[in-house]
Amino acid sequence: MKLIRFGEPGKEKTGIIINDKRYDTSAFGEDYNEQFFESDGLSRLADFVKYNQHQLVEIGDNLRLGSPVARPSKIVCIGLNYKDHALETNATPPSEPVIFLKSTTAISGPDDDIMIPKNSIKTDWEVELAVVIGKKASYVEEADAANHIAGYLLHNDVSEREFQLERSGTWDKGKGCDTFAPLGPYLAIKDEIHDPHDLKIWLKLNDKLVQNGTTANIIFRIPYLIAYVSQFMTLLPGDIISTGTPAGVGLGMNPPVYLKPGDIVELGIDGLGTSKQQVTAYSKK
Repeated sequence: MKLIRFGEPGKEKTGIIINDKRYDTSAFGEDYNEQFFESDGLSRLADFVKYNQHQLVEIGDNLRLGSPVARPSKIVCIGLNYKDHALETNATPPSEPVIFLKSTTAISGPDDDIMIPKNSIKTDWEVELAVVIGKKASYVEEADAANHIAGYLLHNDVSEREFQLERSGTWDKGKGCDTFAPLGPYLAIKDEIHDPHDLKIWLKLNDKLVQNGTTANIIFRIPYLIAYVSQFMTLLPGDIISTGTPAGVGLGMNPPVYLKPGDIVELGIDGLGTSKQQVTAYSKK
């Protein structure tokens, strides 16, 4: 089962993908949010679809997609979780996961524009596999971590490197700008992905392949990450853990390459679809 949300920003309706066709499930009456996941919403939605499949209205491919998950309580990101990415940025691969938080106000749809922040000169890209939490997780054991997964989705962890690395303090400064978390196109429930650690992951900049990796190269695997993060904070249903990016980011190039207005970023992961964003200059909302 694949979950989507569609429509104008802030007014998204819920939907589902069945056999590559999109259907409106707004009659189900719930958004895909914390309460939905907490109350066994995936099972209830599956029953709703089963008993109403002939009444579901198909929606066109031309409608805007929003984030498949309504704003979660937090996005937890894992830094330097691919050895090749750590080395390209002159960082030592970590002995424990590097954790930072990405603002939920950064969330945008999979094909929405990326807006370069005011005073930015080093906006960068990062294709990542993201995990959506399905059940509250606090001090979870690694062996039980899979039971807390709702599903997976595609994430572009857009980053402003000057803000992140040259402005003192934590990485969060360069990670939470508006439009810096395009999510989707859809949420694939856990059973849709046979092995999240064996997926091709890639990103193109202006149709040139710059990131071309596999999730097999993740340093800290997903069950370990869930268990680890849950030692430091409670993960709520609908929360997102973004698991890091492979080599090929702009910061790691010689000389570095950063996004500019008019650039097109396209990315994808096996089983999780693709997304495409156009880069625009800063403008006040």
